[in-house]
Amino acid sequence: MLLLKSAAEALLLPPMSLLVLAVAGLLIERRYRRLGRCMAWVGVVGLLVLAMPAVGGSLLVALERDLPLTPPSGAPPQAIVILGGDLRRSGTTIMIEHPGPLSLDRLRAGAILSRETHLPILITGGPQRSGEPSIAAVMADSMQHDFQVPVQWIEGSSRDTWQNAQFTAAMLHEQNISSVYVVTQAWHMRRALIAFAHTGITVTAAPVRFDRLPTPLAMDFVPEIGGWRDSFYAMHEWIGCAWYELR
Repeated sequence: MLLLKSAAEALLLPPMSLLVLAVAGLLIERRYRRLGRCMAWVGVVGLLVLAMPAVGGSLLVALERDLPLTPPSGAPPQAIVILGGDLRRSGTTIMIEHPGPLSLDRLRAGAILSRETHLPILITGGPQRSGEPSIAAVMADSMQHDFQVPVQWIEGSSRDTWQNAQFTAAMLHEQNISSVYVVTQAWHMRRALIAFAHTGITVTAAPVRFDRLPTPLAMDFVPEIGGWRDSFYAMHEWIGCAWYELR
């Protein structure tokens, strides 16, 4: 189910959806000439625009504004929640899971925050595939062995950010914890905050790396592969924020 969801997101979100649109336009161009050409042009131009660092960067920066970075005076954080990110797999006969780049960034930020605050850590994130260990379990192992920071709780059943918040909140309420730091990428933080807003848990954002606002240089308007990555992350988050607001 999770793999189907991921595949659907990859196909339906830009830039892949724009490529599909352009190809579909070319396929129907002989029969529906005007419509086919219009679809093809929209797809190609859209791909070029979203590949510009200025576009993807601006979309990400807009997500990262006005985050609650200062703990509320009446409800200081009592724990650190690190949201599960990605995994990388290695090996031939035996597959071994390791934290991916996003997860490592979150672990590093969580470890630093833990050393500064001495607060207990909860890591949340379920398995990506059936029969595999949860993201939270892999990240917790890395946190303890690679960063020498203990993990107090592991939530290994959630499948997305919404469930990260719901399942984590249930565990925190059992420990009489009502205020936490949440660690995740800055561009992912807004959607996480919306998810936690429904749980009764007060959240102070502890984002990983803020993106810079693109400078008005010519190079920022030259399409590159990294622009597609940033645009995909940004569109995924903006759509996810809208969906969470409606839930």
